[in-house]
Amino acid sequence: QVQLVESGGGLVQPGGSLRLSCVFSGSIFSVNAMAWYRQVPGKERELVANITTSGSTNYAEFVKGRFTISRDDPKNTVYLQMRSLKPEDTAVYYCNLDGLSTRGLGNYWGQGTQVTVSS
Repeated sequence: QVQLVESGGGLVQPGGSLRLSCVFSGSIFSVNAMAWYRQVPGKERELVANITTSGSTNYAEFVKGRFTISRDDPKNTVYLQMRSLKPEDTAVYYCNLDGLSTRGLGNYWGQGTQVTVSS
């Protein structure tokens, strides 16, 4: 069983910053990539950023220059540093892991953490 637990969400004013964390645990043999997605009610979940095993990163256009994804492998943790937050960044943010577990190749999700940007 693989578990991902996000934390760090909350209420922040426009222009503020937050750092999200995602810790994974369980029977994971190897990780191909980890990512952050976000979703607002009535819309599809969208990719925010991802990071591969080699450290290569990819960002959605709407967060480039403001968000930074990073990982701490010894801690089984991936982070999303969010700066210059805008009201339109309000969403539930989900952590995603793509990797090999005892069940084979799989894609796993956390439960999500709410980020609200409002004055």
